[in-house]
Amino acid sequence: CEPGLGASVMYNLLYNKPQKLMLLAGCSTVCTTVAEAAKMWNLVVLCYGASSPALSDRNRFPTLFRTHPSATVHNPTRIKLMEKFGWSRVAILQQAEEVFISTVEDLEARCKESGIEIVTRQSFLSDPTDAVRNLWRQDARIIVGLFYVVAARRVLCEMYKQHLYGKSYVWFFIGWYEDNWFEVNLEKEEVGCTKEQMRIAAEGHLTTEALMWNQNNQKTVSGKTSEDFRLRLNEVLRQAGYDIDNMRYPEGYQEAPLAYDAVWAVALAFNKTMERLHKHGKSLKNFTYTDKETADDIYSAINSTQFLGVSGYVAFSSQGDRIALTQIEQMINGTYVKLGYYDTQSDNLTWLSKERWSGGKVPQDRTIVRQVLRTVSLPLFICMWTISCIGIMAAIALIVFNIWYRHRRVIQSSHPVCNTIMLLGVCTCLWSVFLLGLDGQFVSPHVYPVVCQARAWLLCIGFTLAYGAMFSKVWRVHRLTTKAKSEVKKVEPWKLYLMVTGFLLVDLVILLTWQLYDPLQRRIEVFPLEDPLSTEDDIKIRPELEHCESENNNVWLGVMYGYKGLVLVFGLFLAYETRSIKVKQINDSRYVGMSIYNVVVLCLITAPVTMVIASQQDASFAFVALAVIFCCFLSMALIFVPKVIEVIRHPRDKAESKYNHDVGMTKEDEERYQKLVAENEELQKLISAKEEKIRLIKIRLQERDALRGGLTDGRLPPGTTPQQDSTANTGLTANKDTLIVADFITGEGTSDSAFGGGVSVYTRSSRASQSDFEFSESYL
Repeated sequence: CEPGLGASVMYNLLYNKPQKLMLLAGCSTVCTTVAEAAKMWNLVVLCYGASSPALSDRNRFPTLFRTHPSATVHNPTRIKLMEKFGWSRVAILQQAEEVFISTVEDLEARCKESGIEIVTRQSFLSDPTDAVRNLWRQDARIIVGLFYVVAARRVLCEMYKQHLYGKSYVWFFIGWYEDNWFEVNLEKEEVGCTKEQMRIAAEGHLTTEALMWNQNNQKTVSGKTSEDFRLRLNEVLRQAGYDIDNMRYPEGYQEAPLAYDAVWAVALAFNKTMERLHKHGKSLKNFTYTDKETADDIYSAINSTQFLGVSGYVAFSSQGDRIALTQIEQMINGTYVKLGYYDTQSDNLTWLSKERWSGGKVPQDRTIVRQVLRTVSLPLFICMWTISCIGIMAAIALIVFNIWYRHRRVIQSSHPVCNTIMLLGVCTCLWSVFLLGLDGQFVSPHVYPVVCQARAWLLCIGFTLAYGAMFSKVWRVHRLTTKAKSEVKKVEPWKLYLMVTGFLLVDLVILLTWQLYDPLQRRIEVFPLEDPLSTEDDIKIRPELEHCESENNNVWLGVMYGYKGLVLVFGLFLAYETRSIKVKQINDSRYVGMSIYNVVVLCLITAPVTMVIASQQDASFAFVALAVIFCCFLSMALIFVPKVIEVIRHPRDKAESKYNHDVGMTKEDEERYQKLVAENEELQKLISAKEEKIRLIKIRLQERDALRGGLTDGRLPPGTTPQQDSTANTGLTANKDTLIVADFITGEGTSDSAFGGGVSVYTRSSRASQSDFEFSESYL
């Protein structure tokens, strides 16, 4: 196997007599050198010990044939086994040698043709530790190992350390190792595993090996059976001094039948060529190194040679490779057991069905990841849907009640149309609970986006109808209470319906734009792998959860939440402003305000919480469903239960009017009431003005009486002293033409301030008498 020596011998043969017709070579290195040069002399080369896959290159070695199967002969067998057991994902571990590199390249090409995925390809020089560890990281299960026997022992020990053996793993090894290769030379090669550990790791692996001996006891082309040849060969080796009886064979013993059949292939090819040349009057003795025609005849003859030899059936492929059977074995209980044979030429697999797998079943080529869709719990869904159905039936019954008793004052004065709109919104919201629970267990993936759109439409429109009707009522109450102050024109009932319609139009614009430009789609949220609860299979669970989302989902949610949030906040403000107001026009305004409180609080809680728990399908569905159901039931109870009780207690409208002081009015009564309120305000102003005039007149009368009493002698009234008069102290001063009277009044017994007083001025004209003064003015 020295290529330099082989080239030297070849040149000596070529340049010395006699003329050479064909060249035979042994191992791959020598055969590569000889076959690459022989084409220059038009010589066919036949090799009996070369297995390198590189020799199959017809462009590089156009005249090469070999009776030794190529190392790639194992690859079709490996592919066949993978297809047989359903393995479509394999890994490759190779030693960095030329023969193994070319074998792996051929294996990769064949895997690609067969649709088999190579998950990783690891190589090493001498230490396979990191390469084996990488196989574990890549979750490799079916592993093809290509390395010499020394490296194979190190690989096997590392397999044991990394737990890459047992029921979940299958290893392919090369079949020409010794039968006990995994138990010998462990200490010498410093392999860090015991024999028992090596046996455990080796259990169950598969080997593929090209057959070197004919398996049938038939006579070959030489007239001998393969057993006859073996006995004769062993006898010759004994005579040569080899201890054959103790299994001590010389190097190359396995290739002996291949070399024997190579000589027979040459002889048969020459016979066929001689017959062909004889017809044209030629002979092999006339061959020269420039005789291309004779060389082509020799090439054609050996290319078509087929016979039964001691190594089996001998035939060559178009690449000059030996077509041979491949033997498949498995390590079972520490010994190799033949499982079958594979004929590459006829694609025939002879299977003996003796395989045995740890765990009793064929290992998987990967960790089976089962995608499990997380769905809403069926009992929870049924429970929520049952409650929603009860609510829908209750809402329908209340609609009938509202229409049937619309002539009653308790119903008429609460705007029955608004109540009906609110109940329709309640039905729509409760129906959306059913859609919220629909997921992959009920609908297919292509129907799910339709469910997503329906959810958004029903929930938005139902909320607008229910909340909008209550909002319009509170708004009207607020307008009625502020109308007298701001002199705002009276709000007509149709304006309430127009307000709800306006809210609906805004919803329609947002929803239509959302659906047309960025519709909701089915998005899958993937969770980390989980272990199954209890199973013998090598599987992992990958939970998935469906979501309704669009490309710009956050933008659309922000627009919708912003709009709804403004309406909620404004409704909360109006409800707070009218919390203690009771008007005859809307007799249930307080209950409507309470409903708005509840809706706002639940919405403010539900929206952020559902975003946090969106990945928990049961919790999210239960939270949203309960919030919707609670809002709907509470609103219906607050607004309609008092009305139902009133109608039941007082079947007749007269008794009801007598019992209920806040009964509603007709439109004419309402207008009359507004007119009387305005007239009452005008009369109150006139009364206030009259009372002010009366007060002033009383003051003047008192002052006049006081003046008359004081003018008699310029002092206090007779019999009165300042100490005795606790309510009025009067000081009198006078000049020629003016009299000033000062009154000081304490607060005893009065509701005035603690101290007060005034000054009155009296004047006298020149024509009047000395004691005749007239009232001029007063100062308070």
